[in-house]
Amino acid sequence: MIKAWIEAMRLRTLPVSVSGVLVGIACAVFLGKFNAVPAVLCLLFAVLAQIASNFGNEYYDFKNGVDKKGREGFRRGVTEGEISPKAMKTATFVTLGLAGVVGCMMLFYGPWWLVIVGMLIMLFALAYSTGPYPLSHHGLGDVAVVLFFGVVPVALTCFLQTGSWEGLQYVLPTSITIGLLAANVLIVNNYRDMEDDAAVNKRTTVVIFGRKIMGRVYLWSGIIAMLLLLPLWYHLSYWALITPILYIVLHINTWRQLKKSLGVQLNPLLGKTAINLLVFAVMLLVSVSV
Repeated sequence: MIKAWIEAMRLRTLPVSVSGVLVGIACAVFLGKFNAVPAVLCLLFAVLAQIASNFGNEYYDFKNGVDKKGREGFRRGVTEGEISPKAMKTATFVTLGLAGVVGCMMLFYGPWWLVIVGMLIMLFALAYSTGPYPLSHHGLGDVAVVLFFGVVPVALTCFLQTGSWEGLQYVLPTSITIGLLAANVLIVNNYRDMEDDAAVNKRTTVVIFGRKIMGRVYLWSGIIAMLLLLPLWYHLSYWALITPILYIVLHINTWRQLKKSLGVQLNPLLGKTAINLLVFAVMLLVSVSV
C-alpha cells in the first residue's frame, strides 16, 4: 500500500517543480537579494502542488477510463486496485489544501494578488486532467507545463525574494528556459504512451504530431533553452559556461536513447530527463553564487 502511494506521487518527476524554484532562487541571488524563508515556502508549495496534480491525474484518468491495467507507463495504484478511487480523490484535495496553507504564508512576503495566482496554480493542478476541457487531452499539456513549471515558479520565486520585478530581462528568458526543459519530461511521458492515449482519444502533442516530430521538438527545446540564457551567461564568469555545455551533452545523450526506445524502455528516460533538468538548475544556482 505504501509503495503504491509513493508511486502515485511520481517521485521521478518531482525534480521538475524543484528545479523551477531553484532557478528562481538563482535569479534572486544573481540580483543580490536572496531571502531564504520565502524561497523555502515556494519550494514547499511547488512540490505539494505537483504531488496534488499527480494524484489528480491518476484519479481522473481512472474515472474517465483513460488508464487500463498493464499499461506501459508507471503503475497506477487506483487502476490496479491497490488504492481506492475515494482515497485518491481525498488525497488530491488534502494535498491541495496543504499547498493552499503554504501559499497563504507567502502573503507575509508579497501582495494580495498572490492569492489569485495560487488559486490559478491549484486550478491548473486539476484542469490538467479533468474539467470540461482537460488540458492534457487536447494538446495543451506542453504549453501548460512551460507556463506553470517554468514561467510562474521562476518569476514568482524571484519576485517574493526581491520584492520587485527588477531584472525581468534576465528572469523571463530564464523562466522560459526551465519551462522548455520541463516540457521535455512530458514529451517523454507522452512519447511512451502514444498508442494508449490515441486509443482513448487523449490527443497529446505526440498523438497529434507523431513521435518523429516530437522527438525533434525534444532535442531543439533543450538547445533553444540554452540559447535563451545568452544574456545571463554574458554577465557570468567563463567557467560558468560549463553549465550549458554539460546540459547539452546530457540532453543529446538522452535524446539519442529516446529515438531508439519504446514502451517501458522509456520509463528510465523520463526520470533521466527530469534529473538533467535538476542538474542544470543546481549548476546554474552554483554559477551565480560564486
